[in-house]
Amino acid sequence: MQIIKDKALLFTAEHPEVITSAIKKSSNVGGNKVLVNWGVEETHALKDLNIKAPSPITGQYKWPGQHNPFEHQKTTSAFLTMNKRAFCFNEQGTGKTASAIWASDFLLKQGIIRRVLVICPLSIMDSAWRADLFTFAMHRSVDVAYGPAKKRKAIIAGGADYVIINYDGVEIVSDAIAEGGFDLIIADEATHYKNAQTRRWKTLNKLIGPDTWLWMMTGTPAAQSPVDAYGLAKLVNPKNTPRFYGSFRDMVMYKVTNFKWIPKDSASDTVFNVLQPAMRFTKEDCLDLPDMVYTKREVELTKQQKKYYGALKKHMVMQAAGEEITAVNAAANMNKLLQISCGAIYTDNGDALEFDVKHRYKVLREVIDESSQKVLVFVPFRHAINILAGKLNSDGISNAIIQGSVSAPHRTEIFKAFQNEVEPQVLIIQPAAAAHGVTLTAANTVVWWGPTSSLETYLQANARVHRAGQEHKCTVVQLQGSLIERHVYNLLDNKIDIHTQILDLYNELLD
Repeated sequence: MQIIKDKALLFTAEHPEVITSAIKKSSNVGGNKVLVNWGVEETHALKDLNIKAPSPITGQYKWPGQHNPFEHQKTTSAFLTMNKRAFCFNEQGTGKTASAIWASDFLLKQGIIRRVLVICPLSIMDSAWRADLFTFAMHRSVDVAYGPAKKRKAIIAGGADYVIINYDGVEIVSDAIAEGGFDLIIADEATHYKNAQTRRWKTLNKLIGPDTWLWMMTGTPAAQSPVDAYGLAKLVNPKNTPRFYGSFRDMVMYKVTNFKWIPKDSASDTVFNVLQPAMRFTKEDCLDLPDMVYTKREVELTKQQKKYYGALKKHMVMQAAGEEITAVNAAANMNKLLQISCGAIYTDNGDALEFDVKHRYKVLREVIDESSQKVLVFVPFRHAINILAGKLNSDGISNAIIQGSVSAPHRTEIFKAFQNEVEPQVLIIQPAAAAHGVTLTAANTVVWWGPTSSLETYLQANARVHRAGQEHKCTVVQLQGSLIERHVYNLLDNKIDIHTQILDLYNELLD
């Protein structure tokens, strides 16, 4: 769902003189009264972004003239420096990382903050954050807290200006972080904190003190459901967010059945109000990128796949006739249909049963051969990844794999080689392992071997190629050979949350 209203787009290329932020209801910046509109404030004093006036929050503000980023990145950086706690909802590929680096570097120079903790996915600690810090703030010391707890603690205590850590690592060394003197925390791909009931969320919440700066960044703050906004809002804007999750859920959702909730018509307004102060750019606002083309390719299931697919569907029909199907059961059964379509199904004891996927692989080879640049192939199931890699190796097509078991240093090496060297030609990726933050513009073709069930992951994964630095027209190819795949792709294309439609989708498959 689109949770950012048109009037909440805080900057447009047509009006570069406007910086919008939710600072204070009665603020003067540079002698100009801040205008209040739709719960945000528009400041027209910062026409050339050469700001000399004090910030209403920090008491001092001066734009560092040595930086010359894109105008939208200047605006984002200025916005962040003027808000101790804020959201950056800039779309994928618009340079959120660079903006946060410029803003934090300025605060460090002014002595407003002393150290910065960056929390981000494992896959982008080196390839995105450390690399960008070296590019945009090479005068700063940077270290990555990864590995055994003892090593992480030593790095945190080492005094680097910027310390980068993955989400799950925060809980392991939370005590060391609390004592590390971090007064700015940047949470990249912040949807990892959407659930306020998790230990991950509670750990971060304890680390945030009254004087701690917190910037949360994501291009998809509520891609799956309006309730995804709750955990984010509780961290940044707790005073305007209901104390309890149930209260917020009742504000944005209707309960249809015990297992189904749908968004209220007013959900966008409610989410907009709690996710403040916020800044958002879309790629259309600020980047001149080549076209992004979406296409589907039909792939016939093999006889073996058809046999097992039909048997499983028949079992599902019989099951539906004998008992009430819950969303959990429906999701599990549909996942097995997707596994068969992709080439390998997992049995109850964890073994994998492989299928012949010659038709699907033939179409993939056609796409690879037709592509003018490198290719990303997103494969949702690990065993199917191994099948595909084996076939590409047999055909002499250089490839590399990114999945959960690949270590962070090795991922960085693979991403660097993919971007800068001739090989590998194809990168096979488990979507959740590298859908966020990574720039892979050496490729201009994205192939979905099978669909993912996460709208956010789908959008983020496609954006790996369609971002600053891309010089070629980009193509997203969806391989589909079964009814379940066609239905899921249709929901993804229409930006409909699959999880809210799970029972309806299940019933359609059984009809």
